[in-house]
Amino acid sequence: MKVLVVGTGAREHAIADALKEDVELYCYMSKVNPGMSKIAEFKQGDEGEVEKVAEYAVEKDIDIAFIGPEAPLGKGIVDELQKNGISCVGPTQSAARIETDKSFMRKLFEDYNIDGSLVYKVFDNSADVSAFLDEFERDVVVKPVGLTGGKGVKIVGDHLKDNEEAKEYSCEVIDNVMGGFAQVIIEERLIGEEFTIQAFCDGEHLAPMPAAQDHPHAFEGDVGAITGGMGSYSDVGGLLPFLTQNDYDDAVKIMESTLKAIAKEAEPYKGILYGQFMLTADGPKLIEYNARFGDPEAMNVLPLLKTPLIDVCQAIVDGNLDKVEFKDKASVCKYVVPDGYPETEFAGDLVDVDEESIEKLGAKVFYAAVSAEDDGIHLSGSRALGIVASGNSIEEAEKIAEKACEFVKGNVYHRRDVGTTELVNKRVEHMKEILS
Repeated sequence: MKVLVVGTGAREHAIADALKEDVELYCYMSKVNPGMSKIAEFKQGDEGEVEKVAEYAVEKDIDIAFIGPEAPLGKGIVDELQKNGISCVGPTQSAARIETDKSFMRKLFEDYNIDGSLVYKVFDNSADVSAFLDEFERDVVVKPVGLTGGKGVKIVGDHLKDNEEAKEYSCEVIDNVMGGFAQVIIEERLIGEEFTIQAFCDGEHLAPMPAAQDHPHAFEGDVGAITGGMGSYSDVGGLLPFLTQNDYDDAVKIMESTLKAIAKEAEPYKGILYGQFMLTADGPKLIEYNARFGDPEAMNVLPLLKTPLIDVCQAIVDGNLDKVEFKDKASVCKYVVPDGYPETEFAGDLVDVDEESIEKLGAKVFYAAVSAEDDGIHLSGSRALGIVASGNSIEEAEKIAEKACEFVKGNVYHRRDVGTTELVNKRVEHMKEILS
């Protein structure tokens, strides 16, 4: 079986790592990922040039393509590959609108009465934004309609002082056509704890994975800019310390209803559906969907797979997906980034990674926005690599991951508090306060 993984980062490295023992592996990547280049035949090129990716897949006689990032999905890479007779793990351009067009997603919830929705409005001019916010008495979240790499969302009380600043930012989003749409979504701000459930989907059936919690703020103590994610954890039993089985099941039901609605409104959804939820006093509410694995959350769940990933891929393609099994372990991922990230002066610097020592501890390295060159591994301005460990508890996994981070040298930084007992307990106490 020949499988092509499309994408360059740590998420794609984790996908490739989970496939490497069972398939003839190929990768199409924009930079030379130091981990993927060692385990696969690869071509360096722009993943967004979907016709060229399809040409490569045909040339190599690929059986299944697994699409990692969201941008090629938005450009119709699956449609192009399928046109060339190549099966895909990833949704078509139409179905991928669940991520690439947030107004489509919210309208889907409205039209099909899907649970877990929230108050929202879509605007295309500043006058209507002002009129709405003058009347709306609660704090809001401002989101570009299209893709912004997880960095376009701003929250009143966090990045914005008040709804007046929300007006200014909304106008900026519209005027600059941020995310490719001259529109903005304004949503009520939810109070609670965020969590993620990712699921394999075959167009009709859904196989959910263990829940995870990301840490989007750049710095320890949950402060600083919102990033693509500084690390994440999952727990034994597939839940989280603040998440009950009922909460998890309710969130999965929301995803199942969404899967059915996408099939009616667009096309059957095949691939990975990522649900980002807020657990509130009224249960789980859907913040947004992604049309692919999360990064970092993919690194929490893929190393725990018991069912071979290629078997899952084949079931997605064939439309006969059943239960997918995972090891009953906890996991912690810590992202190593250039010092000062997201505003860094160390792009281009070398970073030294002692993979052997990291693996001796029982941890894994997944390379992200770095490039392998003749003189070593070079940083970019973005996240460099994920260090992932599993254990019989979050605490055990965190200690291994933290120790492993010592074997990455250079002008780099990571959040030492991700997965610590102190921070996890803070989440639990916060949820108790909300529920009381």
